[in-house]
Order: sequence, then C-alpha cells, then structure tokens
Amino acid sequence: MRLFVLSLVILPLLGSGFEYREALPGYPYQFPRDHFEHQDFRTEWWYYTGNVTATDGERYGFELVFFREGARGSYDSKAADTKSAWDVQDLYLAHAALTDARGKRFWYEERLNREGPGVAGASFDRHRLWNGNWSSRWQGESRNGEDQTLDAITEHFRFHLQLKPEKPFVIQGENGVSRKAEGKGRASHYVSFPRLAVQGTINSHPVSGTAWMDHEWFTEQLAPDQVGWDWFSVQLDNHTELMLFELRHQDGSIDPFSSGTFIDDRGVAKHLRRDQFTLQPLSYWHKYPVAWRLRVPALNIDLTSRAVLPDQELRGTPSYWEGAVDYSGTQRGVGYIEMTGYYGQAKL
Repeated sequence: MRLFVLSLVILPLLGSGFEYREALPGYPYQFPRDHFEHQDFRTEWWYYTGNVTATDGERYGFELVFFREGARGSYDSKAADTKSAWDVQDLYLAHAALTDARGKRFWYEERLNREGPGVAGASFDRHRLWNGNWSSRWQGESRNGEDQTLDAITEHFRFHLQLKPEKPFVIQGENGVSRKAEGKGRASHYVSFPRLAVQGTINSHPVSGTAWMDHEWFTEQLAPDQVGWDWFSVQLDNHTELMLFELRHQDGSIDPFSSGTFIDDRGVAKHLRRDQFTLQPLSYWHKYPVAWRLRVPALNIDLTSRAVLPDQELRGTPSYWEGAVDYSGTQRGVGYIEMTGYYGQAKL
C-alpha cells in the first residue's frame, strides 16, 4: 500500500480518453514480465525501502521509489505521423530519501519527468526502471527472483546498492488482488519482495542489511471517504516478515478492507483479515504517530515500533511520513512505516 503524490494540478490538464483496465480478481500473473510496466493500468509504483549498517556501525534507512502515471488520451492517437518523443503517454515521478540515525538527519528529493527520448521509464525489454540517473536494474534470475541494483545521486547523498532476494516474492491479498474498498476495481495487483539482502555503498561507505520492495499497479483504489492509510513492513530477526495496512475514513473509523500478510521462515504467505490484527498509536510527532503497538494474537505477535528519527516526513502535495523504524517485543526487527492523509486527503 503506497502513496502516489503526483500533482493534482498536472493530471487534469492532460486530458483523457484511454480506457484503463481495472484490478480484478483472477488476474493471470506472468513472471518475470509482471515485475515491470503495465501501461494498460493508470497508476503503478515500485517501492524500495531498507535498513542498513556501515562497517563503522553507522545506521541508515533508505528509500527509492519509481512511479508511473498514465496520461494516454492526451493526444490524437490516429495522427501517428505527428507524434514526437515528447508526447505525453506516461508521467514518471521518483522519490529518494536517506535517514542518518547517528547524525539525526533526514534528506529527500523528488523528480518528475515525461518519458521523452529515454529520460525516464520502466521497461521489461531492458529489465530496468529509471528516472534520470536514478535507476533499478534487474538481472540474474534465481529461484526467488532477480537480483536488483539501485543507484541514486542527489545533492546530499548517493547510494549504489545490490539487492538479492532471500525469499520468493509474494502476491499480496486474495485471488490475485489486494482489496482497498467496496466496489468493482477498487483494488490493486500487489507483489512484494519481503526480504532482500543488501550490499553496497551509501556516501561511499560500505553498508549491508535488508530491504523490502513493493510493486503495485491499478487504475482506482480508494473510496471517496477514505482519507489515508498507515502501512507497516516488518522484518524480524527470526526470518519472518509481516505487512499490515489500515485505511482510515473521514470519521476516524478503520475500513474493513484493511488487511495484511504474514510470511513464515520458509517464505509461505498467510493473508490476514482486518479482524486478525490490531494497530494502536502510542506517541506522536506533530500529527503523525511515530510509535505503535502491533498485535496478531493468533500468531503470538506483539510488537512495539519506534521511529529511528521522529521527523521522516516528505513534504509535498500532499505531505506524508515514510521512515525507518525498529521493532521490539515478542521478536526484534526492523522495517518501515508509511502514514498518509494526516495533512490532506490522499488521492489515488
């Protein structure tokens, strides 16, 4: 469950007319093809987050995200002879962020590009996602999926990271879809790599650790009265993982389509309904809960999350909080939390 924060001003100016597909049950997944672009769906993202440690003990959290937003129908498709490389078919947004735990600093940058003549894109043929000099390159098929190499260079930080799947990827939800609201098509196709081993450099310092990767594609998800969500990734020391999300209504209630997934040490995934877990805010930084209690009673999971830094907010339109956290309780571990809709309704 991830946030797409493309300007609400730009998209209405692009026009419409292309009929995008809906995310519906029974989708026939095909891999490795489905790890890459789905231009027949309106919105898509590839979301990397991870926790790593340098050889000197320095702790970092990192985020690299590639978004695609379809803008088909903004030109006359019959006038093919007048098309140029700069015609808008898809818009590409990217976010990069770094949490420096010891230095107590959080940096983030974003960029927005048209595909143009290779400026940004997502390509199965090239096994690559990119936006300028930020990229994810995929290679070397294995039992658990392909290795992925991340590169990002910004004014304040840079990283070069090699990610290797330690577990098979997981299809989230049930019957091929992750439901988000009542109604046909209010869902996404959602695939996760829940445990990626990381080796590489951040600001030229050798680092190692773990990462999580989400890939979702859809055309419409949220209902009009859903204002935002809280999303949790959990990588525990006992080699199990947990993903939970809750969707919040305008009146403060939690949508029954909130759900999650538990992944055991063998990589077997179990879907969790809303009534099988609880999420309780414990303390706040401004409006954002930066400490939580997570419970899954049937699995004997009782965890407390605490933010590595309270201020891991990406300030944009709208602003949202996405940051590295530590977990303690019945097990210990690391992960990321994303919180949207606390300063303006999330739009999807």
